[in-house]
Amino acid sequence: MTETSDLTSVRASYDAVAVDYARLVGTELARKPLDRAVLAAFAEYVRNGVRGNGGGGGRAVADLGCGPGRVTAHLDGLGVRAFGVDLSPAMVAVARRTYPGLRFEVGSMAALDIADGVLGGVLAWNSTVHTPPAELPTVFAEFARVLVPGGYVLIAFKAGDERVRLEHAYGHPFELDVYATPPDLIAGLLAGAGLAEVARLVREPDTLERSPQGFLLARKG
Repeated sequence: MTETSDLTSVRASYDAVAVDYARLVGTELARKPLDRAVLAAFAEYVRNGVRGNGGGGGRAVADLGCGPGRVTAHLDGLGVRAFGVDLSPAMVAVARRTYPGLRFEVGSMAALDIADGVLGGVLAWNSTVHTPPAELPTVFAEFARVLVPGGYVLIAFKAGDERVRLEHAYGHPFELDVYATPPDLIAGLLAGAGLAEVARLVREPDTLERSPQGFLLARKG
């Protein structure tokens, strides 16, 4: 697959901020009980799989767009076999140093180097926010491809309907678009990829966020 200019920009931006990003967001989950609850529910669904249909129980979970690995490690602590994939080599290097007992790989969630139907779960924790909505069907199709039937996907995203241009973030110049996406659109695009909605949650932004935070859990049929 030919890499788009968007992917090149995302990689370069996150390579530049990787160390400071890890420092600034490292304890973020500690102040977000609803986020932790959503992750705990996702982990339980994956562990239990789907009764009578094999499901995802016992299979690995890919944290796609894992950044410095903090959510990958949190999932590991919840009893699932988690590994991380990120577009940014600098982010992957930070994750490997911080969590040497876990696996982290460089890769694109639009073209995963993962076999068909092998994962019990896929997590995209605010990692699709730089993807234009028109390109999400390709990304969600990859999520569905790598999931076992009965496996689960959890998408955390900015809930809304706008595009914001960032020019500075994490103490560095940071020129990327951030897309807030309506939950109904996320659900519809997941359904189009064969991933049926199980539950959704939208919470108000905390003091350091600009928009409501959405979560959508879906299952591969």
